[in-house]
Amino acid sequence: MTKAIFFDIDGTLINIRKHHTKITLPVKRAIQELRAAGHHTFIASGRPWAYLDPELTESGLFDGFVIMNGAVVILDGEVIFRQDMPAETIRDMVKLAEAKGVEYILESHPYVYLREEFKGLENVYRNIDIDVEKFVRQFDLSNVKAGKLEFLCDTPGADGLFDKLLSWPGVTGLIDPTLLKYMELYAADISKATGIQRALEYMNISIENSYAFGDGLNDLEMMGTVGHALVMGNAGPELKALAEHVLPTVDEDGVAEGIYRYILKRL
Repeated sequence: MTKAIFFDIDGTLINIRKHHTKITLPVKRAIQELRAAGHHTFIASGRPWAYLDPELTESGLFDGFVIMNGAVVILDGEVIFRQDMPAETIRDMVKLAEAKGVEYILESHPYVYLREEFKGLENVYRNIDIDVEKFVRQFDLSNVKAGKLEFLCDTPGADGLFDKLLSWPGVTGLIDPTLLKYMELYAADISKATGIQRALEYMNISIENSYAFGDGLNDLEMMGTVGHALVMGNAGPELKALAEHVLPTVDEDGVAEGIYRYILKRL
């Protein structure tokens, strides 16, 4: 029976907190064996296309992508779903951010848009080996469509701006719980879960034959939707509560063990 397997990136396939930005060989081999067995493998990430390493997009490891937390779904190189945020919402949010001196990036497909002067966000991406040369640095906001926004500020919560943006009608997102200086926003009616559902419907694969690997808060909906929730050992208690199986950590190649033990059943 053909299965569909969805993988988060950060904290699941790689560990950017330790600057481990490449998939380890054991994990890569396990994913290749899934493909060889005839199963479909997907990235399911909050990242946009422009943040994805060529290892993910050009290696043949994955035949599909649920990106920007479900705002874009790609299968075999074809965009089968895309949802941009309302242009008015983007314009008004950007205006508020600029008034507060808060940096922002507009995530679209296949491009992202970052002002040349926003060096804080630029350094964030450089530090995790994202190629900022792919970014569009000069642009007219009225010509930009975006499915997700990210913000970076110098003070926790940007003096109330983050809470104001999170309360915007039709919008949801996450604030970094540690420093409270980074936030991402996207439409409230999309998530990794809705993107996965669209991919499964397109391929005519049942929920029962779907699996997900993840570790973060933006994986909660995903784990509550797929047939089999495989949660990394480095995940928090909220996600582990939804797990069918808790795996070893990302540093212990937990994805590889999950593939062999619970999907290919070779352990």
